[in-house]
Amino acid sequence: MNPLNQTVKTSSFNTPQKTSPQKSTPISPRLTGRNRQPIALISVHGDPDVDIGREEAGGQNVYVRQVGEALAKLGWQVDMFTRKIHPDQPTIVQHSPHCRTIRLTAGPLEYIPRDELFEYLPEFVTAFQNFQAKEGTNYPLVHTNYWLSAWVGLQLKKYHNVQLVHTYHSLGQVKYQTVSNRPKIADTRLTVEKSILEQSNTVVATSPQEEEILRHTVSQNGHISVIPCGTNLENFHVISKSEARLKLGLDAHEPIILYVGRFDPRKGIETLVRACHQYQTAQNQPFKLMIAGGADPNKTDGQERQRIEGLVQELGLTKQTAFPGQLSHEILPFYYAAADVCVVPSHYEPFGLVAIEAMACGTPVIASNVGGLKFTVIPEETGLLVPPQDISGFANAINRILTDDIWTQKLRKQASVRVSENFSWAGVAIRLSDLYRRILAESIMDERLLPLSRSVINSEVAAIPVTTSTRKVS
Repeated sequence: MNPLNQTVKTSSFNTPQKTSPQKSTPISPRLTGRNRQPIALISVHGDPDVDIGREEAGGQNVYVRQVGEALAKLGWQVDMFTRKIHPDQPTIVQHSPHCRTIRLTAGPLEYIPRDELFEYLPEFVTAFQNFQAKEGTNYPLVHTNYWLSAWVGLQLKKYHNVQLVHTYHSLGQVKYQTVSNRPKIADTRLTVEKSILEQSNTVVATSPQEEEILRHTVSQNGHISVIPCGTNLENFHVISKSEARLKLGLDAHEPIILYVGRFDPRKGIETLVRACHQYQTAQNQPFKLMIAGGADPNKTDGQERQRIEGLVQELGLTKQTAFPGQLSHEILPFYYAAADVCVVPSHYEPFGLVAIEAMACGTPVIASNVGGLKFTVIPEETGLLVPPQDISGFANAINRILTDDIWTQKLRKQASVRVSENFSWAGVAIRLSDLYRRILAESIMDERLLPLSRSVINSEVAAIPVTTSTRKVS
């Protein structure tokens, strides 16, 4: 059965209502004065208004929130849709006059792991339709994030003729290569990921490496636009190491190795801990390992943190290791600046926001040689790349950066320059805005030409199969 059409558990009230396609004609691709074009960013499981660092809250949440706010500054009316998971959560959060988060009820008002959310997606579609009708708002363009949102977007495209843009954030084809037991939802996810590439107006890949993987593992068909992620340069910027350590109460001279992110086996924290143990054994030099990120003891990220804490104790690194917990974006730049090196040991990352946040603060990065990290980190210029799960490789890289002061100072300068020149959210939003305008303009032209096209087909070539070609968009 095709997962795009399969029946899933839901009430009749929340079954998507298939009606005649509503023509989503944009007011105008030109955005001036009061003439703001509404657009919808959909992130079913990644709430743009939650604290970053906990389970289900990472780079995707940052991406949607920052892109949404930056697009609003460019003249769009931005509504960011996510799933409500607690009765006390406000339904609407207004971030700025023209950017807000809207939480829709789809399934029980509680946290549900992403691999168990698919059955509630029809309710999400219906809730979106109801909100749109109640507000009297027409979204001619929808930008979905992650495969769950892609399924929602494909339904909306079917019902409402919206223009559809998608960002993956994670790929099932890559993820399932590194797990021993594939979840039951795996085949559905792979089908949806292929369909969104082939049926959306365009997929936004966040690096050339992601585009290459999409073409190699997902589909040769469909449009792809390469637009990287960004970082908030007003928040993440160069701070002197001495100032940062003074603010955080850290030793002025002790080498600091930093990890920032979720507690998830695929993030490779175990590799980092074992590499630090190997470094300590070989060099016998003092250092502090800081593993930052929030975790809920009752969820899988809490279980992973407990496992990592046990490994730290087993390897005799308890005195050298600190778990500062979840860090706000106000304090996080000081941790980056205080560190001698930030390590991103992920098994795979489509982009890797932590890497550019650290680099923006002038901190060299050691990262796995995978996915978008190969795009963001320039070996020998802004940091080092190491094969994923290569414990000795990470240990040697840590040793190089902690012992070569002159070279490390050069890395610090080049890292911050690379981010400021290539990875601002404002720059990302400008490129996305241009992409949206082009897609909407093309949709207007298609609407105008449609009556003529139908007339020609009906009168002259009704019996000839119509084929279309696809092209890559770079």
